[in-house]
Amino acid sequence: MKLKLIRIMALIIGVIASIIVELFVEGGILFMGILTILLIGIIVSYFKYPKKVKLLGNISLAVGVLGSFIGLASAFIFIQQVGDVSPSVLAGGLKVAFISTMYGLVIYIFSLGLELIKR
Repeated sequence: MKLKLIRIMALIIGVIASIIVELFVEGGILFMGILTILLIGIIVSYFKYPKKVKLLGNISLAVGVLGSFIGLASAFIFIQQVGDVSPSVLAGGLKVAFISTMYGLVIYIFSLGLELIKR
């Protein structure tokens, strides 16, 4: 029974990890990498410099939004050059543009949670 539960948990973790890696690559390695470094910084600063957790969370949110704006700007430049774009391609581009914002928002919420735990 215990071995079966461990196998199920390993399968679930594997699926989640593959989704995270796919979104990481799809969202743009530059901004997703910066956000991941900020996440690691939040975790480390929680133990060494607890007052910096909220600041790093705010920076993560700002970097995520900046990544989305840069992605949207490049998508609009492409649309302007091509002219006519199908709605499915536009929707796919918008989805990709908002991945870094979602990741930054998750990191921000995580930092707020750590801030609440600290109190």
